Amino acid sequence: MNLLTETLAAIKPVDIALLQEAQRRLDNKTKPPGSLGRLEEFARRFAAISGNLEPDTTKKVIYTFAGDHGVVEEGVSAFPKEVTTQMVLNILNGGAGVNVLARHAGVEVRVVDIGVDYDFGQAPGLLVRKVARGTRNFAKGPAMTREEVVAALEVGIELAGQAKRDGVAMLGTGEMGIGNTTPSSAIIAVLSGKSVEEVTHRGTGIGDRALENKVRVIKAGVALNQPDPADPLDVLAKVGGLEIAGIAGLVLGAAANRVPVVVDGFISTAGALIACEMNPHVREYIFAAHESVEIGHRFMLERIGAEPILDLHFRLGEGTGAALAMGLIEAGVKVLKEMATFEQAGVEGNALR
Repeated sequence: MNLLTETLAAIKPVDIALLQEAQRRLDNKTKPPGSLGRLEEFARRFAAISGNLEPDTTKKVIYTFAGDHGVVEEGVSAFPKEVTTQMVLNILNGGAGVNVLARHAGVEVRVVDIGVDYDFGQAPGLLVRKVARGTRNFAKGPAMTREEVVAALEVGIELAGQAKRDGVAMLGTGEMGIGNTTPSSAIIAVLSGKSVEEVTHRGTGIGDRALENKVRVIKAGVALNQPDPADPLDVLAKVGGLEIAGIAGLVLGAAANRVPVVVDGFISTAGALIACEMNPHVREYIFAAHESVEIGHRFMLERIGAEPILDLHFRLGEGTGAALAMGLIEAGVKVLKEMATFEQAGVEGNALR
């Protein structure tokens, strides 16, 4: 039995009794029941996922998976693939959007080179887990082999397991890969059965003609490769990306290890969606950070059954939305842990019920 199979078997439903007990405790805080809205949802879900009614949220980590995409040669992005490398270096230097927002939220950022066509060497905050030097152009054939997909999934699973052993309380997903809205759109088109036009948007900001080309390329790639919507690994291999597979693995590993995982935007949600297709219980461990302006993102969130925490018109990726959402989730947990009960405050609870 390989790591992927073992992980899928280890994922169990969240404990309903813990959810109920967490809500009972929230209802005994000095407030009208439910008056803190979704913060209470975050708190009870976090407690139930972690198996702890007083969880420690101190250690939070975003894993930003980086990979190149062969389909970029079809002109689907406003930027050349070399920008992937340049932006990874920017993140490692602390200058990217995810760095700024993660510092604000007290979150550590770790970059995972899972498929960049560049050798970074050793650097603080960099984890070299290269499966391949980018995917192949799925307009001309499968993006990856099935073996590459499993290897990338297991990278994410291993990182989640190590994070659990290191005492990380909350995981976040992020990505960097020029062209990666193209495979993400292909994935949701295949899994949902919706037209490519319905789920494909402008990515880095391409114009109308480039968008028409992007739709054409995705249609051609899907027609050529015929990915099987009943087989998530086949979909990943034929039209996916290495960083998307790594994110899917991280989400699977988080669920198997009972660690809450905050999923960022469109590309991250493509990975989370693949994980949910592989084991439906995974959705119980996911917090959707935000809804991006990429039109396919809404369909992904609906298929997962996740309500986004934020809607700030983001379309950056990297883990930026996850960093902000982590702060709100942590706020909910602190309400559960730190807010006084009616008894502690000497307040007559029946007056607020």
